[in-house]
Amino acid sequence: MLTPLGFRLLRRLADGEIHSGEALASAVGMSRARVSQVLKEADTAGLKLERIRGRGYRLHDPLPFLDRDAVVAALGPAAKAVKVEVVDTVDSTSSELNRRSAREDVHRRLLIAEWQTAGRGRRGRGWTAVAGGSLTFSLGWRFEQGAGFLAGLSLAVGVALARALEGVGIGGVELKWPNDLTHRFCKFGGILIELSGDALGPSLAVIGVGLNVRLAPAARRGIAQPVTDLATIAHGRVIDRNVLLAALVCELTAMLDRYAVDGFAPFIPEWQRRNAFRGKSAKIILPDGSTASGDVVGVDASGALVLDHRGRRLRFVTGEVSLRRP
Repeated sequence: MLTPLGFRLLRRLADGEIHSGEALASAVGMSRARVSQVLKEADTAGLKLERIRGRGYRLHDPLPFLDRDAVVAALGPAAKAVKVEVVDTVDSTSSELNRRSAREDVHRRLLIAEWQTAGRGRRGRGWTAVAGGSLTFSLGWRFEQGAGFLAGLSLAVGVALARALEGVGIGGVELKWPNDLTHRFCKFGGILIELSGDALGPSLAVIGVGLNVRLAPAARRGIAQPVTDLATIAHGRVIDRNVLLAALVCELTAMLDRYAVDGFAPFIPEWQRRNAFRGKSAKIILPDGSTASGDVVGVDASGALVLDHRGRRLRFVTGEVSLRRP
């Protein structure tokens, strides 16, 4: 687990140059032995740290860290729409915003973490993140309406993220119902929305997003499904995570402003076009372990998945089921 002290050292090494243990120790006010001990954290975090005998330490790949000022600068005028906060480490950005919501207003609060120790995905699954190689953030957003109105929100978020990615030159993004971003059936991003408030409104949505920007082979081996990352999709192009994050947030806030007025309806046609399973056969795994199969028709006005099973239309709602290839 990366500690705040570990991040202080890694920021010194972020330029990819060689730094002696003595220089690092002096810069952060600790012994060289302690520097060596703390930097062992980098190995467990999926970072390739070189130890050069007699010279010092170097990160194999330069690691531009997430930086609040860089994000705000990239947002430009759109920075006024959100309150931006960047932290080195947190258990989960969504968990943190939910905790804060009990004592303060988190509407339009954007919390970004370089490292999550307990990132969460749908149905309680963990989310694997890599320091320097992931984007994990959560955004609080208050709506006057309740849960029924927000049933299609995760799908609309997917549309906004896909638009932003294409806007920065990352094409071929598809959406897998209800909350995955995929490329050629390999997952590279996920969305988790948690709602609180009254059934009829008002309500608070904490929108969590996780994206693989550069996923090391060791991290991939620990994930039990086909995965990819943005660097692979972009054919190795270097991706500035601060600029990418700003693009994602611009599209996301614009979408949320419209969703608050018009709901899911304006986003249905685009979601259908990006549907990874459009016209394909699929298997649905039900909560009791049983399955259903058919051809994916798309989604209805509430965001429910619609399947054609031998001429009969079946409808499945978010949270109940898992969608798989047959």
